[in-house]
Amino acid sequence: MESPLIVSVAADTSDPKAGLRAVVSLRVLADTLELRQVEAALRSGMSWQEIADALGVTRQAAHKKHSKRIDPAITTPRRNK
Repeated sequence: MESPLIVSVAADTSDPKAGLRAVVSLRVLADTLELRQVEAALRSGMSWQEIADALGVTRQAAHKKHSKRIDPAITTPRRNK
C-alpha cells in the first residue's frame, strides 16, 4: 500500500479494523524513517544531544532508542567526561 493511501485509510474512521492496521503501518514507516535520519545525522557529525533536540526528546532517550540499531560502520561521537 502506498504511503498516501495508508494515511487516508488511517484517517478514515468508517472501517476501524483497516484504520488500525494502517496506523501500525505508519508507525513502522515513521520508525524506519527516523532511524535513517538519525544515521544520516550521525554521519554528518551531529551529536546525540543535537539529534535529541531535533527529535524533541532527551539525549538519553535518543541514544537508548537508536544506539543499538544504527549501522555499525557509523562512527558515533563520544561525550566528554
